[in-house]
Amino acid sequence: MPFLRFLIIIFCLVCASCVMAKPLNQNEMLIRCQNRGWTEVKFKINNIERRLLYKLPQGEWINGAIAVMHGGGGQAEHFCDDSLNLVRPQVRFTEMALKDNFAVLALDSTSIVSDEAGFTCGKIWDDEVRSRENLDLPYLKHIFTNIIPSLRKKEDNKSIFLTGLSSGGYMTVRGATHLGDLITAFAPISNGDPYGWQRKCDPKYGNSRDNVKGAGFDNETKKQIIEENSCLSEIYPNEKKWDAFLGIKPKFRLFHSKYDGINDYSCGLKMEKQLLAHGFEGEPVYLLKNDGGKRQVINHFWHNEYNAELLQFFKRNIK
Repeated sequence: MPFLRFLIIIFCLVCASCVMAKPLNQNEMLIRCQNRGWTEVKFKINNIERRLLYKLPQGEWINGAIAVMHGGGGQAEHFCDDSLNLVRPQVRFTEMALKDNFAVLALDSTSIVSDEAGFTCGKIWDDEVRSRENLDLPYLKHIFTNIIPSLRKKEDNKSIFLTGLSSGGYMTVRGATHLGDLITAFAPISNGDPYGWQRKCDPKYGNSRDNVKGAGFDNETKKQIIEENSCLSEIYPNEKKWDAFLGIKPKFRLFHSKYDGINDYSCGLKMEKQLLAHGFEGEPVYLLKNDGGKRQVINHFWHNEYNAELLQFFKRNIK
């Protein structure tokens, strides 16, 4: 079965990514980040404890601020602690961004997101349209309208950019299409359409990692998103209603691999098609070049190859 193979591959890949005999826990990683100049902020949104990490450039925010969102099972520290090989490209990205005079905020998901049936899904973003209120949109709004302005100096550039990997990529699109008047540009990585998929977290689907449950399915094909061409459809009658706002729609650029072994490339193409259909302007998809020429799990993750292209895209869209 595709999902069983997926579980085995993910387990092996995550284990192989550790550079220590025992991976560091969150507090140990937080201390390492703080030693590198990162600051933790805690606050409540709708009575839910939330947090993020941030680091500011040495001088003026010439290029504005970037908010980054981890993938499913990840955490904010994965953008500032490089004790895991798998997240080192993400850490390298934030280092490059700070050197390029961006402020950087590493956001952190909750562990209480539930699917439509009420099953808890684990450490993921609330990255689809559900019948209940979204947990993460108020969090993003608070960051854009309160936290970032409180950190800025008068001379700092006011541009705000949003990016994220996998579940964080889905949430990037959800945030940018809901709060687009607060965002300058956005660049999701290895994602699909948050309005056109659903996560099922019933225990019968197993756990892809210790802290992530369930499986993702496209609304049209009903296939798991790990399957080849899983999101390929000519029409989208099961697309959820998109959020609407009256402001200027931010520009986007997708980053993906043709051979993504976790979130099939067809899901990225569907996302691009939907964004364009809803009036968003985008640059051509950046496709991973060093992809091995075959579908594999490693192609799903953040790659060093993306970093300079992401920063150049954001700089092209500075206000």
